[in-house]
Amino acid sequence: MADDPKTLVSTDWLAQHLKDPDLRILDASWYLPDAGRDPKAEYDAAHIPGARFFDIDDISDARSDLPHMAPPIEKFMSRLRAIGVGDGHQVVVYDGAGLMSAARAWWLFRLMGQENVAVLDGGLPKWQAEGRETEDMPPVPRDRHMTVRFQNQLVRDVTQVAHASKLGDPQIVDARAAARFRGDAPEPREGLRAGHIPGARNVPFTELLNDDKTMKTPEETRAIFEAAGVDLSKPVITSCGSGITAAVLALALERLGHRKWSLYDGSWAEWGMFPTVPVATGAA
Repeated sequence: MADDPKTLVSTDWLAQHLKDPDLRILDASWYLPDAGRDPKAEYDAAHIPGARFFDIDDISDARSDLPHMAPPIEKFMSRLRAIGVGDGHQVVVYDGAGLMSAARAWWLFRLMGQENVAVLDGGLPKWQAEGRETEDMPPVPRDRHMTVRFQNQLVRDVTQVAHASKLGDPQIVDARAAARFRGDAPEPREGLRAGHIPGARNVPFTELLNDDKTMKTPEETRAIFEAAGVDLSKPVITSCGSGITAAVLALALERLGHRKWSLYDGSWAEWGMFPTVPVATGAA
């Protein structure tokens, strides 16, 4: 894999740069409630040396009833400053699943106009499988100002997605498992209808990952999108259950050089809740 400090870096790259003074490492682990895992407790027990905990549920819009929606600019700035992340830092984000919620944190940084951020390929499981060092003490943060330039083009709301669904442009690509996309499996959140946004294509985020949870090559990734009927010459809106794994698709598209992507922040947690928007079932 070619290391890219703006998208994806390997465990070897991180190990080589671990002592860089302007490197900031973030543990952005997050799990569905039925996973039975506590990301903060796991961070407290063992994390990559120097890592800070990035709480996806806290660094969100508390005014919204939807889960972990993108936070207001001021809240993002204050939370990141509190953990010692600011302008001029190279950020590497990882998670305890391998490669899942770290991509959400990557997208939030991009949304706020910060581009020097990468996801750790394979995350904490790969780091530990290679016998690399972990620690259980959090670092002492030092404040640094962060300049935010909100990137409106990277996020879409329900009205914009409904418009895309009707017109077929931009394309909507859903990262959920195939059974949830088809409507054959119940949603993990209560009160949501089963199925998908009409016209959406399905690229389960797990198909983009190898057995060790590293991301597949750009060539393999491109083939997976194309096999699902995604035209990579056109704009894409990524979606999922609540805006977490949609960011894995966004990261994959960015690695392909596909710059015209955006993320539906409300995702199925919003769409599946509204009785007034249409729902499709089946494979397409």
